[in-house]
This record gives sequence, C-alpha cells and structure tokens, in this order.
Amino acid sequence: MSLVERIARVIAGRVLSINAEGEDASASDEVDSTWRDYREDALSILRTLREPDPAMAEAGDVDNWHRMVEAALDAAETDAS
Repeated sequence: MSLVERIARVIAGRVLSINAEGEDASASDEVDSTWRDYREDALSILRTLREPDPAMAEAGDVDNWHRMVEAALDAAETDAS
C-alpha cells in the first residue's frame, strides 16, 4: 500500500468512522470504497511535508527526507497514470 493510499485511508476513516468525526460504527468497508476520493487531500499533505520543520531537520538528514517524500510523490504520479 502506497503512502498516499495510507494517508487517504486515514482521512476517509476520520470522515466516516464514529471513532473519529463520522457516524459509521464500522467504516472499514466504506473506507475501502471511498479512500480514492481523498487522494488529492493526501497528496496535498505529502507535498506540505516535503520541507521538514526545524525540529525534524535537526533530528535527521534533510536531503534523505526530501528524497523519500519525492519518491512517494513520484510513485503516486506513476499510480495515477
């Protein structure tokens, strides 16, 4: 499962599940069928994460972070084609 799909599924779950903000007590089937509706939201979040915040930059390798996020975005673009 791609990172974009994982993020989109989390967003769908928050919208649909009663455990978050939704009304469905068991939203897994609906998440399975609607996560693609949240794909652009997931991509927006991932694009925002391209640049680490100062604490993240201090904790690790910024160049490696950039490569990892760009790889996830490239994979999403390939999946969409």
